[in-house]
Amino acid sequence: MQTKSHHPQAFRTTSIDAKPLDQSKLQKLLTQEWAAYKNSTIGSGIENELAHQVIPLGVPSSFQHWDPYPISIVSAKGAWMKDVDGRDLLDLSMGFGAMLAGHLNPDVVAEIKESLNIGTLFVTPSPISRDAAERLCKRFAIDQIRFTNSGTEATMYAVRTARAYTGKNGIVKVEGGYHGSYDPLMVSSKPALNQAGDAQAPTPVIPESAVAGEIFVVPYNNLEALEIMFKRNFERIACFILEPVLENIGIVLPDEGYLEGVRTLCDQYGIILIFDEVKTGLTAGPQGAAQRLGVQPDLICLAKSIGGGVPLAAFGGKKQYMDAVASGKMAHFGTFNGNPLAMAGVRAVDRICTVEALATAESFNRQALERISTIIEEYELPAHTVGFGVKGCITWSADPVRNYRDYKATDFQVAELSWLWSINRGIITPPGLDEQWLISLAHGQKEIDILVEDFNSLAKAIRA
Repeated sequence: MQTKSHHPQAFRTTSIDAKPLDQSKLQKLLTQEWAAYKNSTIGSGIENELAHQVIPLGVPSSFQHWDPYPISIVSAKGAWMKDVDGRDLLDLSMGFGAMLAGHLNPDVVAEIKESLNIGTLFVTPSPISRDAAERLCKRFAIDQIRFTNSGTEATMYAVRTARAYTGKNGIVKVEGGYHGSYDPLMVSSKPALNQAGDAQAPTPVIPESAVAGEIFVVPYNNLEALEIMFKRNFERIACFILEPVLENIGIVLPDEGYLEGVRTLCDQYGIILIFDEVKTGLTAGPQGAAQRLGVQPDLICLAKSIGGGVPLAAFGGKKQYMDAVASGKMAHFGTFNGNPLAMAGVRAVDRICTVEALATAESFNRQALERISTIIEEYELPAHTVGFGVKGCITWSADPVRNYRDYKATDFQVAELSWLWSINRGIITPPGLDEQWLISLAHGQKEIDILVEDFNSLAKAIRA
């Protein structure tokens, strides 16, 4: 049977009567599914060969690559995409949250078209960028904000702001946490366990290409380990950056009281608290994860969902810390910061992402999670569902995942099969085995039924 473990603002089930999986059967199914993939995506294979000649790996971002080749998309509208082989695909990735409004949302398109009649780039102050800043400050309950162009830029400048304000260089991050490709924040994003040391006091694992500086790594959901780290190193630590809900390894929810404890410890030791809401943001609810969970950080990083699909990010927070930018202690530059097209995306999203609209999308997500949980129970699968806002995932473990080490103990073979099974049946989810589906404003009952029936067919095949 399944038990529901209700975090006040999230959804998680726990598997009780799960039975082991037949690993040989899983391998046989994987072999069959990879053969089917190659047979149905010939055009994507050809396109990838052509792209390899001019783009490393044939993809604009390394995360888009998988062997033998990724699917190549030619168009998208609403909740659906079309690939080069002419197949219609239900999009449950939705740009990791950037397409919360849906592909070619009419309001977003209309705002951008209007902006094209005014200008695409001024590189000056403008009432347009001031208006967008006011909207985001009001929505996320922050004093001031600065625009950037990617999540990596947002987290990088937030950390730089904290360092400039405190005069310290040390950064604390969560093991398994991803915050973009800024060198210090790439440390221990997904470290090999044979290099990561003690689970209670993880060893920072630095990628070969990164120049990290002084980085401290702690396990998620562990206030005792965090306090030990702060107590030993507070004179060197500028900030603690984390996703309030980890979304780099599925969806990992904070224990009740964890974030409140983090806030208290940061105040006690004079350490700036940064919430990376690049992936949560509006997918967590109409005012983001911080307000939903009731813990306010000092600085916040935003991207993806706030722009309607236009390249856009931002960092902001309490005025006393943002004054590091105003005083020149932390110089923040960018030719395309606050460009009119991005600001058009902010206006549209602010208008359409109402409490009611996001509640409807979240109810669809909750329905999918509950129906899939019933299937997990019926087939006694070693899995459980987790949801937060409009995002959801199936974690292939009978036990809850509370941190990176728990995540590394999940069954990656069946996770690969689950992802590939969906791809072959017209559902595209992120290529990582640790990402989430997203129910956008464009998804409806038809799309939820497709998602649930797809998982039901997988469960039947696994237990056949």
